[in-house]
Amino acid sequence: MTGRPRTRTVLHRSLSRPVRATALSLGAVGLCASLTAGCGVIPGATGGSGDDPIKVMTWAPENTGATNKPGMPAMARAYGKWINDHGGINGRKLEILTCNDHNDNVAAAKCAQQAAAENVVAVVGSYSQFGDSFLAPLESAGIPYIGGYGVTNDEFTGQMSYPVNGGQPVLLAGLGRALATTCGTVALVRPDNIAGDELPPLLNSGLKAGGHSKADDELAAEDATSYGDQADQSLRNATKDVLHKGCVVPALGDRTDTFMDSFRRARQEYPEVRLGTVLGDVDQTVINATGGASGPYEGSYITSWYPPASDARWNEMKKVINEEAFGDNRIDPADAGVQTTWIAYTVLKAVLDKIGSGEVSADAVRRTLDGGIQISTGGLTPALRWTYEGKLASVGFPRLVNADVTLQVVQNGELVAARKGIGGISGIADMTQTLENADVR
Repeated sequence: MTGRPRTRTVLHRSLSRPVRATALSLGAVGLCASLTAGCGVIPGATGGSGDDPIKVMTWAPENTGATNKPGMPAMARAYGKWINDHGGINGRKLEILTCNDHNDNVAAAKCAQQAAAENVVAVVGSYSQFGDSFLAPLESAGIPYIGGYGVTNDEFTGQMSYPVNGGQPVLLAGLGRALATTCGTVALVRPDNIAGDELPPLLNSGLKAGGHSKADDELAAEDATSYGDQADQSLRNATKDVLHKGCVVPALGDRTDTFMDSFRRARQEYPEVRLGTVLGDVDQTVINATGGASGPYEGSYITSWYPPASDARWNEMKKVINEEAFGDNRIDPADAGVQTTWIAYTVLKAVLDKIGSGEVSADAVRRTLDGGIQISTGGLTPALRWTYEGKLASVGFPRLVNADVTLQVVQNGELVAARKGIGGISGIADMTQTLENADVR
C-alpha cells in the first residue's frame, strides 16, 4: 500500500550514538568495497560551481510488491521544473536526480552511493525503510538528508538527517491523545516483534496525557495472511465496557489492510466501535479503494503530520503540480509522501537562498542547516530549526524538531480536519511534552 511504513523498521535503539556512528562508518567502508560506484568522494564536494546546475537527489521505492511511493520522485521533478521555469535559484538551474530503492537494503545503499558519486548537495524528500543502509554512505560523503518520510528511527538520530515531521512516534502519541477523550476501552493490534514492542508506550503516552488507562495490547504475527482471531479479540476487548463505545487501533503497517479484511467480517457480530489509526497505515487512496463512505474507515480518527489536502496552505503546491505535472496520476496532493517532498524542497530552497551567491556544496548546505537557520513552510509545519540535540533527545529522538500532529476524521469517505479531540479549533497539537513523558526506554 502506498506510503505505508513497515513497523519493523521503527524505533530500533540498541546502539548508543557513539557506537552507532562507528558502526555506520565501518558499514560505509564495507559498502565501498562491495559497490561499484560512488566511493572515494571527498566530503563537501560541490554540486556544481559557477553556472553549473545544483544537483540534488530524491529516492523512493517504485514498482515493487510492497510499499511504493512514486509520487515523491515525481513531485521532486515537478518542483525542479517549476523552479527552473521561474529563473532557477540565484540564477542557477536545479537538477533533480532520482533513484528507486526497490524496498531493498542493497538498492537503498546503491542510491546513496550514486548520490555521492554525482556530488549532490543534498538528498531531499525521500522514502526508504533502510536507514541503516543509506545513512552511512551519506554521512561518509557529508551529504545532508533533508525531509525523509520519517519511516525509520535512524532519521531521528543521524546527525546529517533533517526531518520535517515527527514520524511514527508523533502519530501514535497524538492518536492516543485523541482517543483518550472519545473512547471507552482501547484495543491495540500490533506486530509480535521487537519493533512492535515499542508501539504500546507511544500510544499509551497519549492516552495517559488524556487521563485514560492503557490500551489492551493484542499481538499478531507480522506475516499472517488472516487476522480473524485478532479481530475477534480486539472487538471483545473494545466492547467490554458497555457504557462507552470502544476503539480498535490496528498498527500493522503493510498488513493493516489484511487485518481490515478480517475485521470487517467480524465486527458485524459485536456492538459498534470506532477505528483509530495513523497516516501511512491508511490514507485517502486506501479509503477510496475500500469503499469510501461505505467502507470500513468511515468515522475513523486518523492522525497526520500535516493539515488535510483541502487546506488552503497547500494551494501553492497544487499550483506547481497543475503547472508542471498536470495529468500525472502519480502525484496525489493528498499523499503524505508528496506533501513531505514539497516541504523538504521548501527547506532546500530556503537554505540555497540563504547561501546566495556563495559556493553551493553539501558542506555549505549542512553548515547553513546547522547554523541556526529557521525556516517557514507557510504554516504547514511549525518553523523548522535543527539544533545539535532537540528537546526529545532524552527519549531517543535527538533530531525530532517537529512534534506537531493533526487529527483528521473520515467523513463521507473523505479525510477532513477534526476540530475536536486534540489541537482544539486549530486541529493541531504539539506532542513534545507527551513524548517527553513516554516510557520508551
